[in-house]
Amino acid sequence: MQESSPAKSGYFFVAGAVLIWSGFVLVSRIGGTSVLNAFDITALRFAGASAILLPVWLFWKRVPLFNKKVLSLALTGGIGYSVVVYFAFKHAPAAHGAVLISGLLPFFVPLVAYFLLKEPLRRNLRIALPVIALGMICLGVDIFSRSENTLPGDLLLVASSLIWAIYTILAKRSGLGAWETAIGSALLATLIYLPVYLLFLPKAITLAPINDIILQAFYQGVVVAVIAMLFFMAAMTRLGPTRTGACMALVPAVAGISASLILGEALDAWLVAGLLTTSAGAWLGARG
Repeated sequence: MQESSPAKSGYFFVAGAVLIWSGFVLVSRIGGTSVLNAFDITALRFAGASAILLPVWLFWKRVPLFNKKVLSLALTGGIGYSVVVYFAFKHAPAAHGAVLISGLLPFFVPLVAYFLLKEPLRRNLRIALPVIALGMICLGVDIFSRSENTLPGDLLLVASSLIWAIYTILAKRSGLGAWETAIGSALLATLIYLPVYLLFLPKAITLAPINDIILQAFYQGVVVAVIAMLFFMAAMTRLGPTRTGACMALVPAVAGISASLILGEALDAWLVAGLLTTSAGAWLGARG
C-alpha cells in the first residue's frame, strides 16, 4: 500500500529533524574544540534563538514568562542542559555524544516519568533497556581503551541526557504547547542567563573568529532551537508519536558516522557496535 501524501511529507520532516539533531552533536563538538567556552556557546544559543522568538512573542504568541512552569523549563532544558552539554564536548568526541545523549534518552525519559508522574514502565522497555545497556558496555570498552581521558566529558554527556529527560517530562506536565514551551523557555532563559554571563562569567568570545561565532549562534539558536522543533512537530502531526520516535532513534548512528566522515574521528569496532546497539535500543524504546 502506498504511503499517503501526509505520511510522505511526515518522513521528509522527520528526516530533517534527524539530520539537524545529528548536526547538533557535530557543531557542539566543533564549538568544544574552538576557543569559545561553554558559557560563550550558551550565550550565542540564547541570542540566536531570541532573535527569532522575541518577534514571535511580541506579535503572535504572548506566552506568560514569569511563572514556575516556564522557570522550570528555562532552568533545565534551557540553561542547565546547554551549559552541561557544551562543557561535555570540550572533553568528549562527537561520537560519544551521539551514543550518550540521544541513545540514553529512551532509558531516562520513562524513568523520570515514573518518578515524577508515576507513569508505569511500558512493556517494550523490558527489551529496549537491556539493548541500550549493551550499547553502553560497548562504548565503555571504547572509552577505557583510548589513550586520552574522555571520562569527564562522557559523564557530563550522561548528565546532559538526564537533564533533557527531566525537561521533557516537565514540558509534558506543564500542559504548554510546543510553541509555548519553546518561546517561554528560550526567552526566560535568555533574560536570566545573559546578564549573569555579561557581568560574571568567564568569556573567550572576543578571541574567537567571527565564523565560529556565527556558526554557533545560527545553528544552536536558530536551526536547533527553532527549525528542528518545527520539523519535529510537523512529523508528529503527520506520522504520530510512535513512528516519529522510532525514526528519531537513527540520531545516534547518523551522528556517530558523520563524526567520522566530517570531523575525522576514529571509529573502532567497539564504538560502531555501541552506536548501532544504542540506536536499536532507542528504536525499540520509541515504539508504542
